[in-house]
Amino acid sequence: MLALIRNVIAFRRGSDGGASAVEYGLLIAAIAAVVVVILFALGGVLKHALENTCDVINGNGTAGTTTNCAT
Repeated sequence: MLALIRNVIAFRRGSDGGASAVEYGLLIAAIAAVVVVILFALGGVLKHALENTCDVINGNGTAGTTTNCAT
């Protein structure tokens, strides 16, 4: 019986194959950090593209509409 308990404990210590919630959390944090860096790096380009889109929307509106992009 004691040998069985030792075998079970030894097996449980050796089976560390799956990723834990902490590892998944670190992975998500790393991905979020990369996304933030990319958004800051491309911020000017994205702002310019969105401003152009707003200009096109506001310029092509029909009379009587009050479609304005928020600033």
